[in-house]
Amino acid sequence: MGSTFNSLVGLIILALDIWAILNVIKSGNEVGSKVLWILLIALLPVVGLVIWAIAGPRGNVRI
Repeated sequence: MGSTFNSLVGLIILALDIWAILNVIKSGNEVGSKVLWILLIALLPVVGLVIWAIAGPRGNVRI
């Protein structure tokens, strides 16, 4: 059961990282900024995702 749970958590983190990277790519920021965010998310999947969620570039968000 532990192995299945760990696999599920890993899959969820992978899906969220891919979603975050796609949102970074869609954002209107400069290319250099996008590359840095993508590297942060890819190299530190959990920490990078949390930092991106708090301070990352937003795509076409309308308020």
